[in-house]
Amino acid sequence: MAQPRTGMPAIWADGLGRAGIRSVQVLAVTALAYAILWAATRVLLVIIPVLIALILAAAISPLVRWLTGHAWPRALAVVASFVAILAVVGGFVTGIVFLVTNQWAELSARAATGVDQLHSFLNNGPIPVTDQQISAAIESARVFFTSSSFGAEALTGARTVGEIFTGAVLMVVTLFFFLKDGPEIRTFLIGFMPMDHRDRARLAADRSTSVLGGYVRGTALVAAIDGLTVGIVLAIMGVPLALPLGVFIFMGGFIPILGATVAGTLAIVVALISNGPVQALIVLALVIAVNQLEHHFLQPVLMGKVLSIHGLAILLVLAAGTILAGIVGALLAVPTTAVAWTVYKTWTGNEPGPDVDHVPEITTE
Repeated sequence: MAQPRTGMPAIWADGLGRAGIRSVQVLAVTALAYAILWAATRVLLVIIPVLIALILAAAISPLVRWLTGHAWPRALAVVASFVAILAVVGGFVTGIVFLVTNQWAELSARAATGVDQLHSFLNNGPIPVTDQQISAAIESARVFFTSSSFGAEALTGARTVGEIFTGAVLMVVTLFFFLKDGPEIRTFLIGFMPMDHRDRARLAADRSTSVLGGYVRGTALVAAIDGLTVGIVLAIMGVPLALPLGVFIFMGGFIPILGATVAGTLAIVVALISNGPVQALIVLALVIAVNQLEHHFLQPVLMGKVLSIHGLAILLVLAAGTILAGIVGALLAVPTTAVAWTVYKTWTGNEPGPDVDHVPEITTE
């Protein structure tokens, strides 16, 4: 431990005095962290699109590098990668809307029969529910949806739609410039640091990019397996909207631990309404099985040591991200924490380098 400076008052030179100084330092750092978080929550409409663009750029950059390595001009490689990503996302959205529109009539027609089956199951199931209790629950829901509070929530939702559109436009523009001028932007930012810290900052940036890219590609592959498995089984069972439900589970897979399970509840509800309680229980068992497959096989094999974060820490950062920024915060919490942990270990000399070699890369070699 460092010795106190010569001439320091005796009250600060003993163990209690040094503990007091360190306590003040901890309080100052905590206050600074709180101020940064407070300021960040005031401009979430800017920060969230930039973070999403940064994560996507880390995942897409191998494609840009591969194209530039095959004699493509960088600007053309960026445009081609950018258009390809937009085409894939636009195709997904268009396909989902088309399928939902086409199958909605079938779902509505089967809903009446499903509701009757559910009513019979509730009346005669293991825990009988009387018609009076069902009517009371329906009336409570009706009162809520016709109340002024729900109207206020609807207005808030309309404002949220506008914010989402604005954020999406900002994210797209930012992603384009990250892909086009990423190295120049990183060099510019590192230039503000002292000369003796720049090499370590470049190493931390390289490792963070590897972690982000590996996380996104590995998570996308795991989520695709989850969504494809559930979607195929739902289609075999004859559940309406099987493909859209599979895509929804794929999207939920980007939230570790909880996302696919929560998204699977929608598939259970649709199966319950359209096919009855027995089919819903089968879908429930399927969702649980896919969740266990993901946790005990897919994540360890496909992700490996990319994150190197304990499951409890993931749960805590998911909760914090959800509180700060809702669903988007839950999506960004884990990769942001993984990058922060990588930077910390690199800066302190405890990071040998992320093990991302086994994560699928975008390459043809």
